[in-house]
Amino acid sequence: MIKLFVTDIDGTLLPAGSAIVPAKNIEAVKAMIRAGVKVVIATGRMHCAALPIAAQFGEPVPIISYNGALIKSSAGEILHAQYMDEENVLELINFFEERGWHLQSYSDDILYVPERNDCVELYEKNLRVNATVVGWNGMRERLKGVPKVLSVSLNPDEINHRLDEAKKFFGGRVEITRSAPQFAEFMSLGVSKAQAIKILAEKFSFDNSEILAIGDSDNDLAMITSVGCGVAMGNAVSAVKAAVNRITDTCENDGFAKAVYDYVL
Repeated sequence: MIKLFVTDIDGTLLPAGSAIVPAKNIEAVKAMIRAGVKVVIATGRMHCAALPIAAQFGEPVPIISYNGALIKSSAGEILHAQYMDEENVLELINFFEERGWHLQSYSDDILYVPERNDCVELYEKNLRVNATVVGWNGMRERLKGVPKVLSVSLNPDEINHRLDEAKKFFGGRVEITRSAPQFAEFMSLGVSKAQAIKILAEKFSFDNSEILAIGDSDNDLAMITSVGCGVAMGNAVSAVKAAVNRITDTCENDGFAKAVYDYVL
């Protein structure tokens, strides 16, 4: 019996780039809550960018944000936080500036960028947040309380290249993942959605067999393979679909709601 239901946002709960959770998904979430299932959002987004999505449930829910670096209730209570080592943040900033690659960081739920460009505008549009431009030196002045840094490219192949290069320099020192075709993300070593779920499970005394996690992207892979019931969206990347036996329909075809009724209710 599933008692803890953990869902990704973009490409899972709602189509990427959308701000409105489909009505069928809202109904499915409310049905789970009525049945006593604890629902949790797990996302690479900033906490403030996940809040408007959580608000559509009409019930307070825990939010795992920044790919697991922060767990905070929608009411504002911090349940867990793990920030990056300041030296690693500084080295990542220098590494990306030297190569002329975009990088952005976060602190106190504020998005900081060195300059305004097409990458920033894409991110702002997709996540409906506003960036604060501080220059590369300004980025270096903001090293405390950073849950993650993120690189954006309009070319997914370029993101692959950046990930490969970053792994050569930072592998084993920071957590490296892709949350969307255009996004490469870097967190403190050990930070993941899977680890955040483990922390919540211990806090609320859930057995792993009572947990379902659903997602579609590379940064969802660890969480859906670490829980008792892992579900891949029909639109998930191939690695995610290959890792589990349960594959629901696509996001556009109400795959989220179908998974709720198939595996929970």
